[in-house]
Amino acid sequence: MNDPGDLAVFLRAKRAALPPEATPLNGFGVRRRVPGLRREEVAQLAGVSVTYYTRLEQGHSRHASDEVLLALARALQLSVTETEHLLDLVRAKRTTAAAPDSGPETAGRNARTLLSLVDTRPAVILGRRNDVLAWNELGHALIAPHLPADTPEHPETRPSLPRLLFLDPQARSLYRDWGQEAADYVAYLRLISGKYPDDEALTRMVGELCVHDDDFAALWASGRVGECVAGTKRMVHPGAGEITVDFQLWAQSDRPDHRIEIYELRDDPDGLRTRALLDTDSARLR
Repeated sequence: MNDPGDLAVFLRAKRAALPPEATPLNGFGVRRRVPGLRREEVAQLAGVSVTYYTRLEQGHSRHASDEVLLALARALQLSVTETEHLLDLVRAKRTTAAAPDSGPETAGRNARTLLSLVDTRPAVILGRRNDVLAWNELGHALIAPHLPADTPEHPETRPSLPRLLFLDPQARSLYRDWGQEAADYVAYLRLISGKYPDDEALTRMVGELCVHDDDFAALWASGRVGECVAGTKRMVHPGAGEITVDFQLWAQSDRPDHRIEIYELRDDPDGLRTRALLDTDSARLR
């Protein structure tokens, strides 16, 4: 289950990030020892008692209503995704539902069918922990050309994108904006950990990364939450050189926690740079 500290970290991070001058509070110009809002100011903005908010921030309140949580979301000026995460964290304390399956995930038939139709662009099927459940030839060549092509088919060798990004130097070197890429991945894992607090495999992965990578540990401690369904990656690829790649994530109707990520190289009208992804010298990379 979610550690009560998850809620504390999230709420503290959000009130520390909100400057008083961005709120309707009076007297925000007084001298402050720490940035952001005080607990009593969040309570005032949300219309709850300081004692109640303090207990909630400390993870001691299991019965906060959705109305109170939405009031806190407005007070802290949370985004839609952040509000959803706040609700997930508190709702997890109320429910006694069975834990989700923490075993290896399997790509659904519909997702595999769609993947088979995408052959001119890189594409991968991702599970909820961002494990690669399947990829097409170009998807493999883009995101992990140094790994054998059949690794997604075997749960014991299946690529984990978070582990690759933080623990694999070759995968890490692909990203010209590695810091932003890393921050986005951790923010997404925070979001998913709120939705699946009893996923033991996800908990183990977060713990492993916190222990083995200081960058991950610092980003996790920041409490940032986010979901990126489209965007741009700037990469340095061993076959195609410096490339800019746009991506779009598509959730699967039969498995909403599974997504297909489809990439498109910019400034590549004839597809030559995309096909250059396959020119990687695999012997040199391995």
